[in-house]
Amino acid sequence: MAEITLNVRQLQAFAEVGYEVAGGGGAHGAMTALRRVVPLDAYEFVAFDPATGRHRSVVSDGHPRIDGDAAEEYTGLDAYRRALATRAPVPMPEPGTERYFRRHLAPYGWRAGLTAPLFLAEGRYTGLLHLAARDRFPERTGDLVSAVAPMLAHVTDLTRCVIDPVGLPSGFHAVAFDRVGTRRAVPGAGVSATLMAEPALAALARAFIDSRELSRHGLWLDGDGGWHELRLVRAGVGFQGSVQGAVVAERPCALPYDLTVREVDVLTRVAAGDSNPQIAAALVLSVRTVTTHLEHIFAKLGCDSRTRLTTKALSEGLCRLDI
Repeated sequence: MAEITLNVRQLQAFAEVGYEVAGGGGAHGAMTALRRVVPLDAYEFVAFDPATGRHRSVVSDGHPRIDGDAAEEYTGLDAYRRALATRAPVPMPEPGTERYFRRHLAPYGWRAGLTAPLFLAEGRYTGLLHLAARDRFPERTGDLVSAVAPMLAHVTDLTRCVIDPVGLPSGFHAVAFDRVGTRRAVPGAGVSATLMAEPALAALARAFIDSRELSRHGLWLDGDGGWHELRLVRAGVGFQGSVQGAVVAERPCALPYDLTVREVDVLTRVAAGDSNPQIAAALVLSVRTVTTHLEHIFAKLGCDSRTRLTTKALSEGLCRLDI
């Protein structure tokens, strides 16, 4: 690795970049600090969304216009593939970038461009940083941008995009969804292989997002016969939580209160407001069998009325959630 020597002024600026990214100042605060040592007139952060495999502009400043297809067009260049391989910024115009430069930079008065791939310190790619200037960049600009790129990579990290999944206890594995079914990881919660493998989960999440419910809690039987405690909570997803979404979380469990599978089915119908004859018809049981199941349920849950039984079932998540 090439050695980079920084002076005190540059070190102070880099420290400020890290502070702004970590402390909530975000992209604009970080770039204000970077401008103290890197002469630039405009910038654009382009995020890579691992859920879709596509790039899109998320933050920019100084540009009179950002062409909507610029991000995806750039990723088709050999210069982009070279940047990913070397993790080094690509100056523009240079061989292979002339057409892109003429279309997206030159018409707006920029004489120089620099595009840096953004990798977190752990090595994960999160997107790109495009810089533009009215004059040529100084010789060591690429080195300076490379040095600060791991900090700036957090700006475009869309896997850390789930905002405020309120009501999600510890110990759950989770997946976040938006209305179109895009799946994303949830910070602080391990990804659930069980939920990721369930094709019908996106429809459940979409129905929840469209409902007026703030949360949903219940029991789910997976395809392999294992029971899970399942929770759905509202959350913002996408860049800076700008898209309405939901977090679906699970953890394996045994059926509570020594309930049987059939008793869970009956309890679920009671909580939905069904009468004994309706429950019998839905579950293909006799009314007498339903009555017997209810007697056992009342005893196990310590309730003496359907109202109290329903309240307890809903508050403790004892009803079955079918996916």
